[in-house]
This record gives sequence, structure tokens and C-alpha cells, in this order.
Amino acid sequence: MALSPWAPNQLGGTGVCGLLAHELETHSPGAGFVPARFTVDLFRPVLDEPIRLSSEVVRDGSRVRVVDASIVQRDSVRARASVMYLPATQDPPGEVWQPERQLPAPTEPLGIPGGCPPLFKSGDEDWTGDFGSGQNNQRKAAWHNLPPLIDGEPITPFQRAAFVADATSLVCNWGTEGVGYINSDVTLTLTRLPEGPELGLLAQDQVSSNGIVVGTALMYDRTGPLGTSIITGLANARRQVDLAAFAASRSFAE
Repeated sequence: MALSPWAPNQLGGTGVCGLLAHELETHSPGAGFVPARFTVDLFRPVLDEPIRLSSEVVRDGSRVRVVDASIVQRDSVRARASVMYLPATQDPPGEVWQPERQLPAPTEPLGIPGGCPPLFKSGDEDWTGDFGSGQNNQRKAAWHNLPPLIDGEPITPFQRAAFVADATSLVCNWGTEGVGYINSDVTLTLTRLPEGPELGLLAQDQVSSNGIVVGTALMYDRTGPLGTSIITGLANARRQVDLAAFAASRSFAE
């Protein structure tokens, strides 16, 4: 599940985002803070080779902590990320406009110990684990229960959200011919961390021209919305990804 659909010797953006979140989390101010904004720049392939992570705190205040992190391979930075931690406080008084939200979720919990492949939903169709189900132009959602990111360590709520954020391209850019955009960056905004092992993404918007795409998804769990995930992508039509074929090659389609 960590390998990229674009090349068999590279890691997918999901695992890269999760690893960077793991490194940034080593500088967390504690339970009273929320990783409110997490941004990743995916400017070079991260290879299926040994990885070195580095990080530093660039701002440490009573209300804001900012941390930067990088993935280094072959003596060069392959991807970088930053997180802004904000303190959890009470909301201000008053009422503000809220959109009406329909947040689809599978009826039965996807609570398989150790994680499992995701489920997908296109338009009004039922949830399915069929990786070929999304070859259409309908609005999509995905539902995840992830395995541990790092051997011997339980996955944390922040790592879970960071991993799933990269899948925004899946729900926003999966069309009749597969997925033809590769992520160049990911930005996740959170008002709280996810609760429980399950996490959903629902496509909100997709704007594309000149071979560049911006996709926006809503991230949520069974208790409600958490925040948004935004990706910028670049057309990669010569290597369009057929997810059904990719899943079969990795032996997790079932």
C-alpha cells in the first residue's frame, strides 16, 4: 500500500505525507494543541530506499508553534512539510453560516484490526472495495481504516489524517479514464484530530486548466467534519493510472 501507482520503485504520496507527519509530531506542543495546518511539497520522487527525516522548530510561542520537516535521500531533499500548531480553545459567541452537509459513511464499521484497503463511493452508488468502481465522472468519496504507518508503532490520529489527505486526488481527479494528475503539494487544515480508526474524504471541488488541477475535499469521521484537504496536481497523461489494474498488481483489490 505504500508504493506509488506511478512507478514501482517509488513511495506514494500517502506514505510520504504520513512519514512527514510522524517527524513533525515529535515536536508537538502537547494534547492542548491541534495541528491546524499541514502542508507538504512533493517536488522529487521519494524512492523505495532508506529514508532520513530531519526537522526543526521555526517558531515557538504560547499560541503558535511552527515546525518544518524534510525527507532526505541520496544527499538531497525529496519532500518537505510544515505544520502550524494552534491551541484548542472555546469558540467565540454568536452564530455564523454553515453549509448543509451530507457526509456518507458505510453502515457497518470498517473496524478490521491492523487496517484494510479503502472503500469507495461514486454518486448515489453503494460503498464498494472495487478499485475499478470509480472509472466514471460522478462525485466520489473514500473511506479508510489504515494499517500502522511504521512497523511496531500504532498509527496516530495526525498521521492518519496526513496519510489520507494525499488521497484527495483520488476523490477529485478519478474520472472515466483513471487518474491523470500527480500531486505536487498537499495542504490539510484541521479543527480537531480524527476520532476512531475510520476516516472519510468527500470531493468538494475540482478546477483544472493548462494541465494543472486544484482539488478540494472535506475530511470527516463518524462524528462529523474535521477540516479540508487541498491538492495541486500536474497532468501526467502519458502515465494515466488505471486503479483497478494497480490494485490487482499489489494484491489488495480484494
